[in-house]
Amino acid sequence: MRRLIINADDFGLTQGVNRAIFEARECGVVTSTTLMANSQAFDDAANKAVSSARASGGLGVGCHVVLVDGEPLLPAERVATLLQQNARNGQPRFRDSLTDFVVASFRHQLNPSEIEGEAAAQIERIQAAGVELSHFDTHKHAHMFPAVLRPLLRAARARKVRAVRNPFGQVWPLPWTSVLRTRHLWKRFAQLNVLRRFAANFRQEAEAHGLRTTDGSLGVLVTGVLDLALFTAIIESMPEGTWEFVCHPGYNDADLDNVRTRLRHSREQELQLLTSSEAKQLLRQQRIELISYHDL
Repeated sequence: MRRLIINADDFGLTQGVNRAIFEARECGVVTSTTLMANSQAFDDAANKAVSSARASGGLGVGCHVVLVDGEPLLPAERVATLLQQNARNGQPRFRDSLTDFVVASFRHQLNPSEIEGEAAAQIERIQAAGVELSHFDTHKHAHMFPAVLRPLLRAARARKVRAVRNPFGQVWPLPWTSVLRTRHLWKRFAQLNVLRRFAANFRQEAEAHGLRTTDGSLGVLVTGVLDLALFTAIIESMPEGTWEFVCHPGYNDADLDNVRTRLRHSREQELQLLTSSEAKQLLRQQRIELISYHDL
């Protein structure tokens, strides 16, 4: 049996992203999303999630914990080791670079109690808005690394969040002409292979903390360049088990112009794919059952 969660990240980023995610749910194949508690369109996203849940069980909603490239909910003095120095306009801000964040974690420069506290604040803000959380993940997959993962799992367990994204996965067979003509995919392919060394530790920690997870994530390699050919290659090579497909639908509008993100035109391209008849037909032909994290 093959089961698949199709999760749209960045819920709350802008109203255009929120609208696209719900279109991809109502007219397409998205079954789940993760909400950013410190995002500019949080209220709009939370209201949509609560209304949808009351109407029909709706969309599975998790917490997209932000520890990189964003602003904290907690006061600066309570998350001091997580912040970059000399932030613009004096506004407390997390490190913009995931690499800098990871280096700090391996140098034991990140206070785990600050990670746990900030994650708890983000989870609690979403729950206080009336959203029942199905799971959590992190912006830029920051929870891949052991020193970051453990305090996040503690925060989630204490707030009865029962599942977590498994950010690791096999690098699936892909049309290599697509990979080779996209320079940044070479780098990401190498990075993902290196990062797989943390996969066993992730599963052990999630199990030890009592959180459920999937067999792994799909689509991470092709973030920003996803099209029907790549989606087809990934889905056709998906093995038995329960997996998550990570995606980022949205609208490339004026609100998105004001957000720091490298994903712009690709969000609309993903929305078109995720609502296409070809994507629906492919999943039916492959006999893949679509589920959410509530079904784990």
